[in-house]
Amino acid sequence: MQALYDLLYEPGIPLKTMGILVALWLIVSHLAALLKPDFVKPWMTKFPRHEKIGMILAIVTFAWAFMIWSCMDLGEFFKIERPIQFVIVGICVGVIVYVKEFLAVRTLGFLLILAAAPMLKSAFLQEPESRLFLVALAYVIAVIGMFWVGMPYLLRDQIRWLLQKESRYKIASIAGAFYGLMIGVCAILWW
Repeated sequence: MQALYDLLYEPGIPLKTMGILVALWLIVSHLAALLKPDFVKPWMTKFPRHEKIGMILAIVTFAWAFMIWSCMDLGEFFKIERPIQFVIVGICVGVIVYVKEFLAVRTLGFLLILAAAPMLKSAFLQEPESRLFLVALAYVIAVIGMFWVGMPYLLRDQIRWLLQKESRYKIASIAGAFYGLMIGVCAILWW
């Protein structure tokens, strides 16, 4: 667990590696959406209320939070490390049992918030200006994640709006893949 924490936060994933990983994630996910719409569209429609995916995402999200709390330097708060670990596990179980409404969306929002930190850590005080493509994406996913946690019905409405017109769906897929391509080119050439 400590090795994973060190990889993500101390000193963090190098900017070039993070750029390539994020670029691959954007390109693969958006090209899959563009090339396999018959599979992706129904899946997107079902996602906000999908209980099983919500449970898996909740476990992953709370495991990530548990890792952060267990591995970070707590300073003078080290005395409450163990009780908070039990609280994190208890909240995970409580969320899975009692928060059935839009669980997948809420936990995806938490996951996006957690994912933004390693991205920002990778780009922190790095030289090339093009790193701001990665920084902008990190802030966007963090803000979107906050909205999805607090107002999870927004994702359902956003998916519905996106799927209403075929042109919107195609533009979004192409734009996401293109943004990933830009990050990938910057990562390979300059980072």
